[in-house]
Amino acid sequence: MKERLDSHRLSNGMIILGEPMADVESASFYFLLPAGNAYYPEGCSGAGQIITDWLFRGAGSRDSRTLIEALDELGIHRNSSITAENLSISASLESANLLEALDLYADILTAPLLDDEQFEPSRQLAVHELAGLDDDPQHKVRLLVAEQFYPAPYNRPSEGKKADLESMTADSCRRIIQRQFDWSQGIFAIAGKYDFPAICDLLEKRCAHLPGTGAKRPAAGAPGQRYTHEANEGAQVHIGLMTRVPTIQDSRYYDIMAAVSILSGGMSSRLFTEVREKRGLCYAVGARYQSLKDHAAISCYAGTTPEQAQETLDVTVEQFRRLREGFSDEELQRAQIGLKSTLIMQSESSAARAAGVAGDYYYLGRVRTLPEIRQKIDSVSRSSVLAFLNDNPFDDFTVATIGPKPIQL
Repeated sequence: MKERLDSHRLSNGMIILGEPMADVESASFYFLLPAGNAYYPEGCSGAGQIITDWLFRGAGSRDSRTLIEALDELGIHRNSSITAENLSISASLESANLLEALDLYADILTAPLLDDEQFEPSRQLAVHELAGLDDDPQHKVRLLVAEQFYPAPYNRPSEGKKADLESMTADSCRRIIQRQFDWSQGIFAIAGKYDFPAICDLLEKRCAHLPGTGAKRPAAGAPGQRYTHEANEGAQVHIGLMTRVPTIQDSRYYDIMAAVSILSGGMSSRLFTEVREKRGLCYAVGARYQSLKDHAAISCYAGTTPEQAQETLDVTVEQFRRLREGFSDEELQRAQIGLKSTLIMQSESSAARAAGVAGDYYYLGRVRTLPEIRQKIDSVSRSSVLAFLNDNPFDDFTVATIGPKPIQL
Protein backbone atom coordinates (compact mmCIF):
# COMPACT_ATOMS: atom_id res chain seq x y z
CA MET A 1 0.00 0.00 0.00
CA LYS A 2 1.39 3.38 -1.02
CA GLU A 3 2.11 5.72 1.87
CA ARG A 4 -0.03 8.83 2.18
CA LEU A 5 0.63 12.06 4.01
CA ASP A 6 -2.36 14.26 4.81
CA SER A 7 -1.63 17.96 5.11
CA HIS A 8 -3.61 21.09 5.98
CA ARG A 9 -2.80 24.57 7.26
CA LEU A 10 -5.12 26.33 9.70
CA SER A 11 -6.07 29.93 9.08
CA ASN A 12 -3.61 31.06 11.77
CA GLY A 13 -0.72 29.28 10.03
CA MET A 14 -0.51 26.16 12.18
CA ILE A 15 0.31 23.09 10.08
CA ILE A 16 -1.69 19.85 10.43
CA LEU A 17 -0.07 16.60 9.24
CA GLY A 18 -1.39 13.07 9.24
CA GLU A 19 -0.01 9.66 8.35
CA PRO A 20 -2.65 6.89 8.25
CA MET A 21 -1.58 3.43 9.39
CA ALA A 22 -3.40 0.36 8.10
CA ASP A 23 -4.69 -2.33 10.44
CA VAL A 24 -4.48 -0.34 13.66
CA GLU A 25 -7.29 0.80 15.94
CA SER A 26 -5.20 3.38 17.78
CA ALA A 27 -4.07 6.92 17.09
CA SER A 28 -1.32 9.14 18.44
CA PHE A 29 -1.06 12.90 18.11
CA TYR A 30 1.77 15.30 18.76
CA PHE A 31 1.67 19.07 19.29
CA LEU A 32 5.04 20.74 18.74
CA LEU A 33 5.79 24.39 19.44
CA PRO A 34 9.14 26.15 18.91
CA ALA A 35 9.01 27.38 22.52
CA GLY A 36 11.83 25.53 24.25
CA ASN A 37 14.25 26.68 26.92
CA ALA A 38 16.35 28.76 24.54
CA TYR A 39 13.39 31.07 23.91
CA TYR A 40 12.88 32.04 27.56
CA PRO A 41 14.26 35.14 29.30
CA GLU A 42 17.41 34.90 31.40
CA GLY A 43 16.69 33.46 34.81
CA CYS A 44 13.85 31.25 33.54
CA SER A 45 15.75 28.04 32.81
CA GLY A 46 13.43 25.14 33.53
CA ALA A 47 10.22 27.12 33.07
CA GLY A 48 9.12 24.61 30.44
CA GLN A 49 9.22 21.81 33.02
CA ILE A 50 6.82 23.79 35.18
CA ILE A 51 4.56 24.87 32.33
CA THR A 52 4.06 21.41 30.81
CA ASP A 53 2.77 20.20 34.18
CA TRP A 54 0.82 23.36 35.04
CA LEU A 55 -1.17 23.21 31.78
CA PHE A 56 -2.73 19.92 32.92
CA ARG A 57 -3.84 21.25 36.32
CA GLY A 58 -7.22 22.46 35.10
CA ALA A 59 -8.58 23.71 31.77
CA GLY A 60 -11.86 25.05 30.44
CA SER A 61 -14.60 24.22 32.93
CA ARG A 62 -12.59 21.44 34.62
CA ASP A 63 -10.45 21.81 37.71
CA SER A 64 -7.26 19.77 38.09
CA ARG A 65 -8.89 16.62 39.44
CA THR A 66 -11.78 16.66 36.97
CA LEU A 67 -9.41 17.15 34.04
CA ILE A 68 -7.21 14.21 35.03
CA GLU A 69 -10.30 12.02 35.46
CA ALA A 70 -11.53 13.01 31.99
CA LEU A 71 -8.15 12.12 30.46
CA ASP A 72 -8.12 8.77 32.25
CA GLU A 73 -11.69 7.95 31.20
CA LEU A 74 -10.63 8.30 27.57
CA GLY A 75 -7.73 5.91 28.11
CA ILE A 76 -5.14 8.50 27.08
CA HIS A 77 -1.46 7.70 27.47
CA ARG A 78 -0.02 11.19 27.63
CA ASN A 79 3.43 12.69 27.58
CA SER A 80 5.10 16.08 27.37
CA SER A 81 8.69 17.16 26.94
CA ILE A 82 10.82 20.26 26.70
CA THR A 83 14.08 20.72 24.79
CA ALA A 84 16.23 23.74 24.01
CA GLU A 85 14.13 24.41 20.91
CA ASN A 86 10.70 22.86 21.35
CA LEU A 87 7.88 22.14 23.73
CA SER A 88 5.84 19.08 22.83
CA ILE A 89 2.63 17.57 24.15
CA SER A 90 1.54 14.15 22.90
CA ALA A 91 -1.04 11.45 23.49
CA SER A 92 -1.93 7.93 22.36
CA LEU A 93 -5.36 6.32 22.64
CA GLU A 94 -8.06 4.20 21.03
CA SER A 95 -9.09 5.90 17.80
CA ALA A 96 -12.79 5.79 18.73
CA ASN A 97 -12.08 8.40 21.43
CA LEU A 98 -9.86 10.58 19.26
CA LEU A 99 -12.12 13.57 18.55
CA GLU A 100 -13.27 13.77 22.16
CA ALA A 101 -9.64 13.67 23.28
CA LEU A 102 -8.64 16.40 20.83
CA ASP A 103 -11.46 18.58 22.09
CA LEU A 104 -10.14 18.07 25.61
CA TYR A 105 -6.59 18.93 24.55
CA ALA A 106 -7.90 22.03 22.83
CA ASP A 107 -9.13 23.16 26.25
CA ILE A 108 -5.71 22.46 27.74
CA LEU A 109 -3.90 24.45 25.07
CA THR A 110 -6.36 27.28 24.50
CA ALA A 111 -8.00 27.69 27.91
CA PRO A 112 -5.72 26.42 30.69
CA LEU A 113 -6.78 27.67 34.12
CA LEU A 114 -3.17 28.46 35.16
CA ASP A 115 -4.40 28.78 38.71
CA ASP A 116 -2.05 30.37 41.26
CA GLU A 117 -2.72 27.62 43.81
CA GLN A 118 -1.81 24.94 41.28
CA PHE A 119 1.42 26.67 40.25
CA GLU A 120 3.35 25.80 43.39
CA PRO A 121 2.86 22.00 43.08
CA SER A 122 4.11 22.21 39.47
CA ARG A 123 7.14 24.25 40.53
CA GLN A 124 7.94 21.90 43.41
CA LEU A 125 7.70 18.90 41.09
CA ALA A 126 10.30 20.50 38.78
CA VAL A 127 12.57 21.22 41.77
CA HIS A 128 12.31 17.58 42.94
CA GLU A 129 13.04 16.25 39.45
CA LEU A 130 16.15 18.43 39.25
CA ALA A 131 17.30 17.16 42.65
CA GLY A 132 16.77 13.61 41.40
CA LEU A 133 19.65 14.06 38.94
CA ASP A 134 22.03 13.30 41.80
CA ASP A 135 20.72 9.74 41.64
CA ASP A 136 21.21 9.58 37.87
CA PRO A 137 24.83 10.60 37.22
CA GLN A 138 24.76 9.26 33.65
CA HIS A 139 22.04 11.72 32.72
CA LYS A 140 23.65 14.46 34.79
CA VAL A 141 27.03 14.21 33.06
CA ARG A 142 25.30 14.30 29.66
CA LEU A 143 23.67 17.57 30.72
CA LEU A 144 27.00 18.95 31.94
CA VAL A 145 28.80 18.26 28.69
CA ALA A 146 25.89 19.55 26.57
CA GLU A 147 25.87 22.77 28.59
CA GLN A 148 29.48 23.39 27.53
CA PHE A 149 29.18 22.07 23.97
CA TYR A 150 26.15 23.98 22.70
CA PRO A 151 26.21 27.76 22.35
CA ALA A 152 24.07 29.82 24.68
CA PRO A 153 21.08 29.88 24.99
CA TYR A 154 20.76 26.44 23.33
CA ASN A 155 22.83 24.94 26.14
CA ARG A 156 20.22 25.43 28.84
CA PRO A 157 19.29 22.12 30.51
CA SER A 158 15.62 21.23 30.16
CA GLU A 159 15.53 20.39 33.87
CA GLY A 160 16.52 23.96 34.64
CA LYS A 161 18.75 25.48 37.28
CA LYS A 162 17.93 25.34 40.97
CA ALA A 163 18.13 29.10 41.52
CA ASP A 164 15.91 29.77 38.49
CA LEU A 165 13.30 27.22 39.52
CA GLU A 166 13.19 28.51 43.08
CA SER A 167 12.67 32.10 41.92
CA MET A 168 10.06 31.30 39.26
CA THR A 169 6.58 32.77 39.74
CA ALA A 170 3.18 32.11 38.25
CA ASP A 171 3.27 35.52 36.54
CA SER A 172 6.66 34.90 34.93
CA CYS A 173 5.43 31.57 33.51
CA ARG A 174 2.21 33.16 32.26
CA ARG A 175 4.27 35.79 30.41
CA ILE A 176 6.31 33.05 28.75
CA ILE A 177 3.11 31.35 27.53
CA GLN A 178 1.73 34.66 26.23
CA ARG A 179 4.91 35.80 24.48
CA GLN A 180 6.61 32.59 23.37
CA PHE A 181 3.78 30.26 22.42
CA ASP A 182 3.61 31.22 18.75
CA TRP A 183 0.85 29.03 17.36
CA SER A 184 1.39 30.27 13.81
CA GLN A 185 4.61 28.22 13.93
CA GLY A 186 3.01 25.22 15.63
CA ILE A 187 2.92 21.71 14.18
CA PHE A 188 0.24 19.10 14.88
CA ALA A 189 0.95 15.57 13.68
CA ILE A 190 -1.21 12.47 13.93
CA ALA A 191 -0.59 8.84 12.98
CA GLY A 192 -2.79 5.77 13.10
CA LYS A 193 -6.52 5.55 12.43
CA TYR A 194 -8.25 8.92 12.07
CA ASP A 195 -10.71 11.04 10.08
CA PHE A 196 -8.53 13.86 8.72
CA PRO A 197 -11.29 16.28 7.62
CA ALA A 198 -12.98 15.93 11.03
CA ILE A 199 -9.67 16.63 12.78
CA CYS A 200 -9.03 19.72 10.65
CA ASP A 201 -12.56 21.02 11.29
CA LEU A 202 -12.21 20.56 15.04
CA LEU A 203 -8.77 22.19 15.22
CA GLU A 204 -9.90 25.08 13.02
CA LYS A 205 -12.80 25.77 15.39
CA ARG A 206 -10.77 25.36 18.56
CA CYS A 207 -7.25 26.52 17.69
CA ALA A 208 -7.34 28.85 14.69
CA HIS A 209 -7.84 31.90 16.92
CA LEU A 210 -4.56 31.24 18.73
CA PRO A 211 -2.23 34.07 17.73
CA GLY A 212 1.20 34.32 16.24
CA THR A 213 3.44 36.22 18.66
CA GLY A 214 6.31 36.95 16.31
CA ALA A 215 8.72 35.15 18.65
CA LYS A 216 12.08 34.98 16.90
CA ARG A 217 14.62 32.20 17.02
CA PRO A 218 17.32 33.29 19.50
CA ALA A 219 20.76 34.10 18.17
CA ALA A 220 23.48 31.65 19.18
CA GLY A 221 26.28 32.83 21.43
CA ALA A 222 29.60 31.19 22.19
CA PRO A 223 30.05 27.61 23.43
CA GLY A 224 31.56 26.90 26.84
CA GLN A 225 34.86 25.41 27.92
CA ARG A 226 36.35 22.23 26.51
CA TYR A 227 36.53 20.46 29.85
CA THR A 228 34.47 20.70 33.02
CA HIS A 229 34.60 18.57 36.15
CA GLU A 230 32.18 18.13 39.04
CA ALA A 231 33.76 16.68 42.16
CA ASN A 232 32.04 13.67 43.67
CA GLU A 233 33.72 11.44 46.22
CA GLY A 234 32.29 8.19 44.96
CA ALA A 235 33.62 4.93 43.62
CA GLN A 236 32.70 5.75 40.03
CA VAL A 237 33.67 8.25 37.36
CA HIS A 238 31.11 9.32 34.78
CA ILE A 239 32.47 10.67 31.49
CA GLY A 240 30.49 12.58 28.89
CA LEU A 241 31.98 13.77 25.62
CA MET A 242 30.63 15.41 22.49
CA THR A 243 32.09 16.15 19.10
CA ARG A 244 30.59 18.26 16.34
CA VAL A 245 29.07 16.75 13.18
CA PRO A 246 26.66 18.04 10.49
CA THR A 247 22.97 18.47 11.31
CA ILE A 248 20.09 16.28 10.17
CA GLN A 249 19.58 18.53 7.11
CA ASP A 250 22.97 17.54 5.70
CA SER A 251 23.08 15.16 2.73
CA ARG A 252 25.55 12.98 4.69
CA TYR A 253 23.10 12.34 7.52
CA TYR A 254 22.80 8.61 6.82
CA ASP A 255 26.58 8.26 6.60
CA ILE A 256 26.77 9.87 10.04
CA MET A 257 24.17 7.45 11.40
CA ALA A 258 26.07 4.49 9.95
CA ALA A 259 29.32 5.72 11.54
CA VAL A 260 27.60 6.10 14.92
CA SER A 261 26.15 2.60 14.60
CA ILE A 262 29.59 1.14 13.83
CA LEU A 263 30.89 2.90 16.92
CA SER A 264 27.99 2.04 19.20
CA GLY A 265 25.36 -0.10 17.55
CA GLY A 266 25.38 -3.08 19.86
CA MET A 267 27.62 -5.64 21.55
CA SER A 268 29.78 -6.01 18.43
CA SER A 269 30.36 -2.26 18.07
CA ARG A 270 33.78 -0.63 18.33
CA LEU A 271 33.24 1.09 21.67
CA PHE A 272 31.72 -1.94 23.40
CA THR A 273 34.35 -4.30 22.03
CA GLU A 274 37.48 -2.18 22.44
CA VAL A 275 36.72 -0.19 25.58
CA ARG A 276 34.67 -2.63 27.62
CA GLU A 277 35.26 -6.18 26.43
CA LYS A 278 38.93 -6.28 25.41
CA ARG A 279 40.33 -3.94 28.05
CA GLY A 280 37.66 -4.13 30.75
CA LEU A 281 37.90 -0.38 31.30
CA CYS A 282 34.27 0.44 31.98
CA TYR A 283 30.92 -1.07 32.86
CA ALA A 284 28.96 1.03 30.35
CA VAL A 285 29.86 2.87 27.15
CA GLY A 286 27.79 4.12 24.23
CA ALA A 287 27.35 6.91 21.71
CA ARG A 288 24.40 8.48 19.92
CA TYR A 289 23.68 11.19 17.40
CA GLN A 290 21.70 14.24 18.45
CA SER A 291 20.73 17.29 16.43
CA LEU A 292 19.22 20.70 16.94
CA LYS A 293 18.27 22.77 13.92
CA ASP A 294 21.67 24.43 13.57
CA HIS A 295 23.96 22.33 15.79
CA ALA A 296 24.59 18.59 15.97
CA ALA A 297 26.91 16.21 17.77
CA ILE A 298 27.83 12.65 18.51
CA SER A 299 27.39 12.34 22.24
CA CYS A 300 29.14 9.58 24.19
CA TYR A 301 28.98 8.30 27.77
CA ALA A 302 31.31 6.00 29.68
CA GLY A 303 31.03 4.86 33.28
CA THR A 304 34.19 3.59 34.96
CA THR A 305 36.35 3.68 38.11
CA PRO A 306 38.73 6.46 39.23
CA GLU A 307 41.75 4.25 38.51
CA GLN A 308 40.68 3.58 34.92
CA ALA A 309 39.06 6.91 34.05
CA GLN A 310 42.01 8.40 32.16
CA GLU A 311 42.58 5.32 30.02
CA THR A 312 38.82 4.99 29.39
CA LEU A 313 38.71 8.53 27.96
CA ASP A 314 41.89 8.02 25.92
CA VAL A 315 40.76 4.74 24.37
CA THR A 316 37.25 6.07 23.68
CA VAL A 317 38.63 9.08 21.80
CA GLU A 318 41.04 6.77 19.99
CA GLN A 319 38.13 4.67 18.71
CA PHE A 320 36.45 7.75 17.28
CA ARG A 321 39.62 8.77 15.44
CA ARG A 322 40.55 5.28 14.24
CA LEU A 323 37.22 4.83 12.52
CA ARG A 324 38.44 6.80 9.49
CA GLU A 325 41.25 4.25 9.04
CA GLY A 326 38.60 1.83 7.83
CA PHE A 327 36.03 -0.74 8.86
CA SER A 328 34.88 -4.09 7.56
CA ASP A 329 32.00 -4.86 5.24
CA GLU A 330 30.46 -6.83 8.11
CA GLU A 331 30.55 -3.78 10.39
CA LEU A 332 28.80 -1.65 7.78
CA GLN A 333 26.22 -4.35 7.09
CA ARG A 334 25.44 -4.70 10.81
CA ALA A 335 25.05 -0.93 11.03
CA GLN A 336 22.59 -0.87 8.14
CA ILE A 337 20.61 -3.79 9.56
CA GLY A 338 20.43 -2.07 12.94
CA LEU A 339 19.26 1.21 11.43
CA LYS A 340 16.57 -0.55 9.39
CA SER A 341 15.48 -2.57 12.41
CA THR A 342 14.93 0.67 14.32
CA LEU A 343 13.02 2.05 11.35
CA ILE A 344 10.73 -1.01 11.23
CA MET A 345 9.97 -0.76 14.95
CA GLN A 346 9.16 2.94 14.58
CA SER A 347 6.90 2.20 11.62
CA GLU A 348 4.79 -0.09 13.82
CA SER A 349 4.27 2.54 16.55
CA SER A 350 1.75 5.32 15.97
CA ALA A 351 3.42 7.37 18.72
CA ALA A 352 6.83 7.10 17.07
CA ARG A 353 5.40 7.96 13.66
CA ALA A 354 3.54 11.03 14.95
CA ALA A 355 6.72 12.28 16.62
CA GLY A 356 8.72 11.48 13.49
CA VAL A 357 6.31 13.34 11.21
CA ALA A 358 6.37 16.45 13.44
CA GLY A 359 10.15 16.29 13.83
CA ASP A 360 10.77 15.89 10.10
CA TYR A 361 8.61 18.88 9.29
CA TYR A 362 10.31 21.00 11.94
CA TYR A 363 13.86 20.11 10.91
CA LEU A 364 13.47 19.50 7.18
CA GLY A 365 10.31 21.35 6.14
CA ARG A 366 8.97 18.07 4.72
CA VAL A 367 8.22 14.53 5.88
CA ARG A 368 10.38 11.62 4.81
CA THR A 369 8.57 8.44 3.83
CA LEU A 370 9.65 5.14 5.36
CA PRO A 371 10.61 3.70 1.92
CA GLU A 372 12.75 6.79 1.32
CA ILE A 373 14.57 6.33 4.62
CA ARG A 374 15.10 2.64 3.89
CA GLN A 375 16.52 3.47 0.43
CA LYS A 376 18.88 6.06 1.94
CA ILE A 377 20.15 3.52 4.47
CA ASP A 378 20.70 0.94 1.71
CA SER A 379 22.62 3.49 -0.37
CA VAL A 380 25.24 4.05 2.34
CA SER A 381 28.58 2.61 1.23
CA ARG A 382 32.13 2.23 2.54
CA SER A 383 33.27 5.08 0.32
CA SER A 384 30.49 7.46 1.40
CA VAL A 385 31.07 6.81 5.12
CA LEU A 386 34.85 7.15 4.73
CA ALA A 387 34.38 10.40 2.81
CA PHE A 388 32.33 11.76 5.71
CA LEU A 389 34.94 10.59 8.24
CA ASN A 390 37.77 12.20 6.27
CA ASP A 391 35.88 15.49 6.31
CA ASN A 392 35.05 15.08 10.01
CA PRO A 393 38.18 13.65 11.71
CA PHE A 394 36.87 13.98 15.30
CA ASP A 395 39.78 16.21 16.35
CA ASP A 396 37.83 18.39 18.78
CA PHE A 397 35.97 17.06 21.84
CA THR A 398 34.08 18.70 24.67
CA VAL A 399 34.35 16.62 27.84
CA ALA A 400 32.69 16.59 31.26
CA THR A 401 33.39 14.29 34.20
CA ILE A 402 31.80 13.57 37.55
CA GLY A 403 34.11 11.85 40.01
CA PRO A 404 36.78 12.25 42.70
CA LYS A 405 39.31 14.13 40.56
CA PRO A 406 39.71 15.65 37.09
CA ILE A 407 41.31 13.80 34.19
CA GLN A 408 43.39 15.12 31.31
CA LEU A 409 42.17 15.73 27.76
